[in-house]
Amino acid sequence: MKIVEPYAKIVDEISLTGALQRIEYAARISHASEDGQTDNSAERFLRAVVLGHGDWSVVEHVSVSVEFLVDRGITHELVRHRIASYTQSSTRFINYAKKMPPTFLYPKPEVICDRCIGGGEAYRNSEGEWVHRANDTHYDCFYDRHWMNAVSSCEYDYRQLLEKGWRPQEARSVFPNALSSKILMTCNLRSWRHFLLMRTTKEAHPQMRQVTIPLLAEFQRLVPVLFEDIIPKSRQVDNIAKGR
Repeated sequence: MKIVEPYAKIVDEISLTGALQRIEYAARISHASEDGQTDNSAERFLRAVVLGHGDWSVVEHVSVSVEFLVDRGITHELVRHRIASYTQSSTRFINYAKKMPPTFLYPKPEVICDRCIGGGEAYRNSEGEWVHRANDTHYDCFYDRHWMNAVSSCEYDYRQLLEKGWRPQEARSVFPNALSSKILMTCNLRSWRHFLLMRTTKEAHPQMRQVTIPLLAEFQRLVPVLFEDIIPKSRQVDNIAKGR
């Protein structure tokens, strides 16, 4: 059983190069003021038009893709965001006994077993506890043994069903939500702003915040004007006003 850490990363940062300038150009079309654009006018213009007047529609002219590695429960939350395109690793077509072994995500972000994350194999000892062995020394696994038992049993049963002739799309039914899944999400910057306003709040699922707060930092680094006012772990009711 292999346990991995989740992540969210912007696939192609270069797609955001010149994003503010492209948005400024789109915004100026409505007033036929394209000739007023200069090499350093974007930030000032967007602070006045987008932030000052709330004209977020022009932000929709720039899109970006983000790759997530999260568990299946979090993917269910991701796809609730409407204005986006998704491509997700398919448990129907991936044979985890042949293509690659399944990986899982521990549901408590504050608990980390470095030996599991580092690829070390854990096994149950005679007392039923999960441990790691290295150089004839045993180290306790930090993850809850009941969770480890359940996930290990699911992986075992999946392989047994495949050996009986079940197809991957049938055997997948025994996998838990803890199964990791890679999903690519593409949407425009206005939608990303709404997504990060909602999914970095104190009410968001801890596993969601685990990937969205670092992702927010990346958007703030690459497109600061449009994301700089979002504060991680704010109350959702306070963020709703910023989304208007």
